[in-house]
Amino acid sequence: MFRNFKLVPRVIFGRGCFSQLDEILSPQRTTLKDWVVFVTDDVFTGTALASRIPLHDNDLLLYINVDDEPKTQYVDQLTQQVKTARPTLPCAVVGMGGGATMDLAKAISLMLTNPGSATEYQGWDLIKHPAVYHAAVPTLSGTGAEVSRTTVLTGPEKKLGLNSDYTVFDQVVLDPELTAGVPKDQYFYTGMDCYIHCIESLAGTYLNEFSKAYGEKSLDLCRQVFLENHPDAADKLMMASFFGGMSIAYSQVGACHALSYGLSFLLGIHHGVGCCIAFDALEEYYPDGVKEFRVMMEKTGVDIPRQVTKDLDDAQMNTMIDVALGLAPLWENCLGKDWQTIMTRDKARSLFLKM
Repeated sequence: MFRNFKLVPRVIFGRGCFSQLDEILSPQRTTLKDWVVFVTDDVFTGTALASRIPLHDNDLLLYINVDDEPKTQYVDQLTQQVKTARPTLPCAVVGMGGGATMDLAKAISLMLTNPGSATEYQGWDLIKHPAVYHAAVPTLSGTGAEVSRTTVLTGPEKKLGLNSDYTVFDQVVLDPELTAGVPKDQYFYTGMDCYIHCIESLAGTYLNEFSKAYGEKSLDLCRQVFLENHPDAADKLMMASFFGGMSIAYSQVGACHALSYGLSFLLGIHHGVGCCIAFDALEEYYPDGVKEFRVMMEKTGVDIPRQVTKDLDDAQMNTMIDVALGLAPLWENCLGKDWQTIMTRDKARSLFLKM
């Protein structure tokens, strides 16, 4: 059977388009009591961008911390905070920030309408009720969170997304001006998340012309940004991120993301950093991609963390292996239906030891 995926229905792109956010949200405010939650990275506290958020009197500006990877417990805490803030549910949830902030906004919008803990919904198509209307304003480019059907969360036992058609944003505001001033390392790590999305998608067994069309264009844009240093790099990387997310919407990522989930779950390594650490160890599976990645790393002047697994004991290593091997669709996309005979626990261990 073919999957009938939901994609983002409304997208606005262009430098300065953030100024239209109030107009974009206005159809959701059908009464004077309707209110919006702005889920915003706390790095923007007191900044010029924060002063531009189109707050109405009844709205809630929720500054969130993403020093750690998003956790199910944090989602439950934030959801409860929103529920108790007003007598009614908000008419919209807007996520402003990088991938983690957008993931938290998606998760809150889902958990406002679905009972229980976010932990109960880690998996594929477990969400039963539509989310509150939710919009994304990315201030980083690369994660693809603005277009994906998942919100990646770390729970007590696993790192796994709330994968659902209801997770997809209703509106995305792509303003390249908002990415100005991003630190070099962070710019590289999120950009490489996009690049690796494309390498995994284009080399995968799930590849089809839909994902190939988006993946090839995204990969081309990544090369222009990280190998050719175009003056309009911010615009190009923002579109590469969007196209990269579209590519994996109808295919899947692969070995790198599976292994990076293990790193993030156990060691708390941020997703983009974890992807770079894992990808550098996967020359056996993505030889051309890893070679090009190393050139991009050299040109950007970023040194990824090394030997992050060298002091782990057997129990810790087994935890990472459990998390990584639990992501069956990613391994099938990389290695085929017989992936379990290829990616054994011993093989996964040997890859983690290279990191």
